[in-house]
Amino acid sequence: MLAVYRPRSGRQADLEAETARHVPLLRSLGFATDAPARALRAPDGTIVESFEWESPAAIQQAHEHPDVLAMWARHEECSTYGTLADLPNADAMFAEFELLGTY
Repeated sequence: MLAVYRPRSGRQADLEAETARHVPLLRSLGFATDAPARALRAPDGTIVESFEWESPAAIQQAHEHPDVLAMWARHEECSTYGTLADLPNADAMFAEFELLGTY
């Protein structure tokens, strides 16, 4: 899974904090694997997060779990979703990102 989050104005720090909690919560509920997850920051502040869902069923269960829904609501307060093509360096052969953390 690759997710792209664009910070809302003035909410970069909030987005980074929410992103750091995202995969650990999914794991604690059995929805994400223990495979390393990463959060990377693009030059414009957009965050790209990579992680692995436990299964297709886990994706569906996560979308119905109240703790996950609450977390995603907080996430949406500080960001909007994007695509990889939206990244300012998406057309670079070797796109550079800053590592924010591994989880």
